[in-house]
Amino acid sequence: MNEPLKPPHLAGEHPHAGDLPTSVRLDSIARNLFAAALADCSVPQAVERSVQVLPSPSGERTLVLGHPGPQSLRLGLGMIRHVRLVAAGKAASSMLESVLARLRLPAAVDVQGVLIAPTTPTGLPGALPAGFQFFPGGHPLPNAASFAAARSVLAMLQAIPGPISSFPDTLCLFLLSGGASAMMELPLDPAIPLEDTLAFHRALVHSGASIAEINCLRKHFSAVKGGRLGLLSRRSASISLFVSDVPPGHLDALGSGPTLPDSTTVEQCRLILSRYHLLDHFPDSVRQFFLSNALVETPKPGAMNGHALTLLDSSDLGQAALHHAVQMGFHAVIDDTCDDWEVRDAADYLVSRLAELRRSHPRTCLISVGEVTVTSTNRRMLSEGAGGRNQHFALYAATRLDPSGPPLTILSAGSDGIDGNSSHAGAVVNQLSLQPPGLHAAALQALETFHSAPFLDTLGATLTTGPTGNNLRDLRILLSE
Repeated sequence: MNEPLKPPHLAGEHPHAGDLPTSVRLDSIARNLFAAALADCSVPQAVERSVQVLPSPSGERTLVLGHPGPQSLRLGLGMIRHVRLVAAGKAASSMLESVLARLRLPAAVDVQGVLIAPTTPTGLPGALPAGFQFFPGGHPLPNAASFAAARSVLAMLQAIPGPISSFPDTLCLFLLSGGASAMMELPLDPAIPLEDTLAFHRALVHSGASIAEINCLRKHFSAVKGGRLGLLSRRSASISLFVSDVPPGHLDALGSGPTLPDSTTVEQCRLILSRYHLLDHFPDSVRQFFLSNALVETPKPGAMNGHALTLLDSSDLGQAALHHAVQMGFHAVIDDTCDDWEVRDAADYLVSRLAELRRSHPRTCLISVGEVTVTSTNRRMLSEGAGGRNQHFALYAATRLDPSGPPLTILSAGSDGIDGNSSHAGAVVNQLSLQPPGLHAAALQALETFHSAPFLDTLGATLTTGPTGNNLRDLRILLSE
């Protein structure tokens, strides 16, 4: 059942649906729904919809962002002599390639940029245009390239010519997506080395603090987060384009908000440090930073003049899946209630919700977008396990299904094509996945040791896409027939 994803135009019933068991057919439909939703949310399509350069009656080219109309952002390009581009995150390469193709900048315009992405770009002409630097930033933790990338971005922005003006001759474009927070990092205190920065990031992840609390500390620690890049680009026309892997309405959490004003404060940092006793877990250099006068406020609303536009977010992914499910005759419902829940609680909730829906609509598709969390008191075992939150979710959900019950299929996968430390995007299971004797007990053991990927591989239940060049959080699809 570990079949490759089909091209989006083939999404639908299996070509020999009548010859297949219902569970296998539902698994195929779930995989194709995932593929179709991803295809509908491709970065090039989103850029094509929202980024246009149009001629004006005077002959000046105008950059139009958003759907054409009174709410769109319009910027005349006649005065622009310099363009500075920063693309960072898992979707950075596809964003940069698509935006450059739409802008079609004249040869006379001075263009420089920095691309920070997980892998070397291959789609761009000549790998990268002249004037661009590429850095393979680390994820989920920063690496030496993350530091070098941040230094390069800072140097480029600090060199923007001219004073703050109502008619700047420089356009700064920031193309940001999930993963940017680790891929572009540099401590505000230059004396803090990379190894201490890694220890700082690890301590935050294992602290028990919420993501909002972690972001508060990250923003104040970093020279590039919490609006500091937005402040540096004030002498330009500054525009940020987002492919968001954070909940709608929380854009300042994307990449820890490098171009957006920050509402968190130094006082909140101190309260978080005390609440989780974090100073005891920091290296000495980081501890001294948070205790010193070097801990200063981040730029606040009103300190910068940039504009922002979200090209894609997780709601687009859910709506795309809903559209295709309805076209295939399912009663389709989106329920994101369990976003950020612990994996077992989320699975129990969605399985129960599907049972509730199918009482009235036997052919039901329940869609849930967002992320679940995997927790354990044994941090070493958690870090050494093979798999990720999507495969853990799918395997746990399989243990909750009744083999003698109605046909049910559950898919959970990451839109970036990467689930934890595995080579898979996620997994697809059904009510018969653990039916052979002994599999249920073995599944519980795999969950206990966080080895979901090898176990699901033996079932042929893993879903593999490779890196998608996108990152819109996770998609869960639950089907009943």
